[in-house]
Amino acid sequence: MAGVAACGSVSSIKAVWETRIRRNREELEEQRRRTVGGGATGRLGVSVWEDRAALARLKQKLQTEDGRLILRIEQEEWKSLPGCLVQLSQVQEWQIHRTGLLKIPHFISSFQNLLVLDLSRNGVTEIPKQIGKLTRLRELLLSYNRIQFVPEELSGCESLERLELAMNRDLSKLPNQLMTLTKLHHLDLSMNNFSIFPECVVALPALQWLDMGGNCLQHLPEDIHRMQKLHTLWLQRNELERLPENITRMDSLDTLVLSSNQLRDIPPLMEGMSKLRFVNFRDNPLTLDVTLPSRMVEDDEDDREMFGREFMHMYIQESRKRAYAVLNMHCVNQTSDESSD
Repeated sequence: MAGVAACGSVSSIKAVWETRIRRNREELEEQRRRTVGGGATGRLGVSVWEDRAALARLKQKLQTEDGRLILRIEQEEWKSLPGCLVQLSQVQEWQIHRTGLLKIPHFISSFQNLLVLDLSRNGVTEIPKQIGKLTRLRELLLSYNRIQFVPEELSGCESLERLELAMNRDLSKLPNQLMTLTKLHHLDLSMNNFSIFPECVVALPALQWLDMGGNCLQHLPEDIHRMQKLHTLWLQRNELERLPENITRMDSLDTLVLSSNQLRDIPPLMEGMSKLRFVNFRDNPLTLDVTLPSRMVEDDEDDREMFGREFMHMYIQESRKRAYAVLNMHCVNQTSDESSD
């Protein structure tokens, strides 16, 4: 009987502990559910609070200039832009500089009133396709970033007048669809990696100002004269060895900078470019050594730059003189040979 009692006692104790363990597990599970539920609610509350704080901070960055609402952030750390920014969709201009911004948010398409998007001097690597929905955008300024690719959707920005993509280093191509930007008159592609002059650039009907200095261009397009409205062309620090003859048909061109290339000669037909006021051929391995008169040589570097047009004309004249001298010598030698016969 004692053994039976002991056995019954052990069974009873075991049942008690199993019950306690089960209840403890249930309590822990319930506590876990409450913690998880409360945590989600807590995080939601924190998220709402963070959005409100971010929105309040963004509102402090709003300024009104000339009747235009501007979001201006400079020299602060904003590597990303919060989604609550869409609540400020009435903003007409973004000026976000030196913030370390890494990405243009896809919700940029919500800013239908945007006229100027200036994100120069950041770390932006990509232009989102959604940007093509900004049909009122006039200026897109993305110089000094890390952009390697321009999407064809940018052609949807039909009001675009100014596009700056200088110093993105690895940028080397533009989509042909950009030729449909009929209002684009200012284009800066300097200090990139273009080895071929983009076809779409030649086809831009309203283009007036173009900077492609500091690239790897070896040739200019033979139909460069199609840019009839272009008045300023910067091509310094490239690898150009010659100029196409049709450059003389660019009737609106008044500024042409060709310093630090590989040009061997100046086309004689350029003498007839009457509207050309400022031209620069410095630091090219030109065949002829032409020196300006001493009255034109000044100590000030900027003053010497102003005589590029005079240098061009003197070079062409000297080139003609030497050509005539060679021709005359040939004629004399030919006459002498005939006389001896």
